Amino acid sequence: MAFYNKAKWVLGILIVFVLIVATNLIDRNNFIRVKDSVTTIYEDRLIAKDIIFDMSKLIHEKEVAIVSTDSVFFNSSNKVVNNSLQELLLKFEQTKLTKEENQIFSNLKEDVLVLKGLEDNYLQDNRTNKSKYLNQIKVVKGDLNDLSDIQIDEGKRQMFISKKAIDTVELFTQIEIYLLIFLAIVIQIIIMYKPKEKA
Repeated sequence: MAFYNKAKWVLGILIVFVLIVATNLIDRNNFIRVKDSVTTIYEDRLIAKDIIFDMSKLIHEKEVAIVSTDSVFFNSSNKVVNNSLQELLLKFEQTKLTKEENQIFSNLKEDVLVLKGLEDNYLQDNRTNKSKYLNQIKVVKGDLNDLSDIQIDEGKRQMFISKKAIDTVELFTQIEIYLLIFLAIVIQIIIMYKPKEKA
């Protein structure tokens, strides 16, 4: 009979152990998903949004200079602005891009090159043809707005992934509690049960 009692104890402890390990592995997987999602929101969405904002400011400087026919800007500041814009484009390229975002970003790079070409023409034509330049600025600003919208949409998607993972963790925690209560009752029954001895 001693072996039968030991077997009951070992079986009960093994069931609890397997349950705890299984739920731990599931929880660990969900926490990794939450961590990845939060990291993506920061690194690939908030930082990208900040880069887009900085690019927009630089493009706005160009727009103000062209509208106000600011020759000082084009003679001194424009080169610095173009270098800063190029650095920001390189930084943005290092973030994780979605397929749609990659396409819009490619358009932005091309449109910025066109803008620089129009700048050169504008300076060579003694600043007479503003309309093409202003139209190209609108195109670049449109690209930046599209990229900005994607950051919001992707941020929402990552938040949804995080929320879903957290909800799953909460569900498994509840299930784990109920199973532990059930197992505690089963173990108590096994311990308390004494089979009738045959006479």
